[in-house]
Amino acid sequence: MEMLANITSFYEDALKHGDPRVESWLLMKSPLPIALLFVFYILMVKCGPAFMENRKPVNLKFVIIPYNFLLVGLSFYMFYEFLVTAVLSKYSLKCQPVDYSSSPLALRMASVCWWFFFSKVIELLDTAFFILRKKNNQLSFLHVYHHSTMIINWWLGARYVPGGQSFMVALLNSFVHIWMYSYYGLAAVGPHMQKYLGWKRYLTSLQLLQFVAFTIHTGYNMTTDCAFPQGFNYAVFLYGLSLITLFGNFYYQQYVLKKQKSQKQM
Repeated sequence: MEMLANITSFYEDALKHGDPRVESWLLMKSPLPIALLFVFYILMVKCGPAFMENRKPVNLKFVIIPYNFLLVGLSFYMFYEFLVTAVLSKYSLKCQPVDYSSSPLALRMASVCWWFFFSKVIELLDTAFFILRKKNNQLSFLHVYHHSTMIINWWLGARYVPGGQSFMVALLNSFVHIWMYSYYGLAAVGPHMQKYLGWKRYLTSLQLLQFVAFTIHTGYNMTTDCAFPQGFNYAVFLYGLSLITLFGNFYYQQYVLKKQKSQKQM
């Protein structure tokens, strides 16, 4: 009972330290909905392929195409908002604390941080579409790890640090997703689009570059005396290293090893 009381006290205290400006926004009041969504997502990944095993793939072409281009538009909007708000707020790349005031620019940054978090909730549909289309080869550890952790990471980001140093991660990721979902949208149009999609390797390189960039940015901030929570810096830095490792391995397996194998076969 004492342990339960301590956990409850810690939970309530943690919520009190959240940003009061965002508390009433959708999914922000409590971590419980996101925790349940995380559990549902993992269950979907575990049970979905078995559910579809004896069923035909679902034709989702006319859902996937608008879905992808909707995310292109949302990603462009977020990239624009992060960039313009940071410039107007005179953000520093060396040290940028969160502005918790109710000024128009501070609220604008908090708002786009929330949209970035919510975009990660929307993007869980990527996995659902893979399962329904029986594209189980796409359900890699990298895919599941990245999608499942981003909803938790950015719930914490939007709830506690909506702005400041964290803007760099979201800015870079939004830019990359403009191109990523453009690629997916064009690929979904049909096989005749393949001749325009020879830049997939460069897309993976761009994804890797963003992780390196925000890891360096966060790593530098960890060495400075900056009024941004160091706990978040450490978490982002370690998360960046994990993504560099996983995406680096994917790049090596997909583009280096395959090329070497094809050359040996010639």
